[in-house]
Amino acid sequence: MNRKQVAVIDYGMGNLHSVASALKHVGPNIDVAVTSDNEIIANADHVIFPGVGAIRDCMAEIRRQQVDTAVNEVIASGKPLLAICVGLQALMDFSEENDGVDCLGLFPGKVKFFSGNENFNAAHDEGSPSGERLKVPHMGWNTVSQKIPHPLWHNIENGGRFYFVHSYYVESEDPSIVAGGCHYGIDFTAAIAHNNVFAAQFHPEKSHTNGLQLLENFLNWDGKC
Repeated sequence: MNRKQVAVIDYGMGNLHSVASALKHVGPNIDVAVTSDNEIIANADHVIFPGVGAIRDCMAEIRRQQVDTAVNEVIASGKPLLAICVGLQALMDFSEENDGVDCLGLFPGKVKFFSGNENFNAAHDEGSPSGERLKVPHMGWNTVSQKIPHPLWHNIENGGRFYFVHSYYVESEDPSIVAGGCHYGIDFTAAIAHNNVFAAQFHPEKSHTNGLQLLENFLNWDGKC
């Protein structure tokens, strides 16, 4: 049987080897390439689009290295695509970060700053149920409510915990694509899903049992819901 080829897109943002290691852990019969080569990305069976850091720098490298073209081609091909953290944010229309940055515009919605939201600031002043004030970035474990059934939620409990690190959150303008929600002072989009794309704000590679299950589900997914 042919080994499954998985490409982790490398455009110079973030430690991608933790993603690759997690994939190899749950899929021993796969070959993982951490790569910026568009030909390798195009020939892969599954593709991961990660992202860490400031959106302006990420978008500049995405466009300079023609990752935007590669992502569009993967989506058009129907192959499963998993976007992680800033990878999710990059799929949206626009981000408030860095005085405003145009993103890829593949899904309708904006990326907003937690501390720019009045309701978040009110919750921050009031404090969390444990009495601690909410901090930015939102960093650590939080629960994710599953908004729609999806193959990537297989064997993951609704309300399961995942690991987050972000100061900006996605506000989707299309409720039908919101696959997961989270609450941190305010409700925000934790995951979106549409056709062969699943994108998460949390880091599955850092989320232990639930994250590894999601990555295993991704490797077993044919890109159809």
